[in-house]
Amino acid sequence: MTARQAGLIGCRRCGQVHAGGAVRCKRCHGPIRSRDTESLQKVWAWLIAGIIAFIPANIYPMLLTSTLLDRSEQTIIGGVIELLHYGSYGIATIVFVASIMIPVGKFIAIAYLAWAVQHRSSRNQHQRHKLYDVVEFIGRWSMIDVFVVAILSALVQLNAVATINPGIAALSFGLSVIFTMLSALAFDPRLIWDEEEPVSHD
Repeated sequence: MTARQAGLIGCRRCGQVHAGGAVRCKRCHGPIRSRDTESLQKVWAWLIAGIIAFIPANIYPMLLTSTLLDRSEQTIIGGVIELLHYGSYGIATIVFVASIMIPVGKFIAIAYLAWAVQHRSSRNQHQRHKLYDVVEFIGRWSMIDVFVVAILSALVQLNAVATINPGIAALSFGLSVIFTMLSALAFDPRLIWDEEEPVSHD
């Protein structure tokens, strides 16, 4: 039995449990809603925005390097290939996983969660809730590329000798990560447990 079926409702801010008719939390005084009725619309909107921002993040250069003799531009994939070329297999793997596999995996996971709720699927509810927890947890580690670019830009500024600056892809990648995190935060995980309940035709 779910809390909703038992006539109870929990505050999403502090976790205080109230009777089903409560509209404001008696502990933190925040508004209480049984479900976020606009959750899926916000999830899809932020997710699509994140996917759109992810495209230029992989097309345009992430890093602009200038030296006395040369100027180079590196995309995310180009950087991974160059790291492999110089034998830095561990770093190349970390960059590829953090910059390509994790963002794409998050897109697929959030889309699957939203799709399953929309189609009222009652299969694998526990696994889907665990999947949501994983997506929410790894969100904080998704900015590794942006952090690396920022650190390199701050450290490698040797004026006429060499400079490293972030490319437009760094901004796009950062926006994609932020939009995807907002999409995950907009998802109301309580909707997962409503799928076994009969649909009201009132």
